[in-house]
Amino acid sequence: MREVTIGKVTEIPERTGRVVHIGNLELAVFRLSGGEIRAVENRCPHRGGPLAEGMISGGYVYCPLHEWKIRLKDGKVQDPDSGCVQTYPVIVEGDEVKIGLRENEEFRQREEETGLV
Repeated sequence: MREVTIGKVTEIPERTGRVVHIGNLELAVFRLSGGEIRAVENRCPHRGGPLAEGMISGGYVYCPLHEWKIRLKDGKVQDPDSGCVQTYPVIVEGDEVKIGLRENEEFRQREEETGLV
């Protein structure tokens, strides 16, 4: 796994999403009220809503388009809806925040979206 530094803990506002680009990946990064940081793809599985613009409640984000509730720990959409979003490991070392990526992951997602895989 490759770790990519995305900034400092203090640069991620509490209970608000922040968009982070790593190669072709667009992630939504959140700092929860307890200080935990989570990262998911910035795209709701329903209609592609930008999750970074969603409302945070506890360990969940609500899609800003249709209020689908998504658990940030594992990316699962909550009942009665279904689906999931990709989650990414977050590593905090001191004040630095890093995202863990599998090899070439930021390029593979774009290939999958365009049908090149």
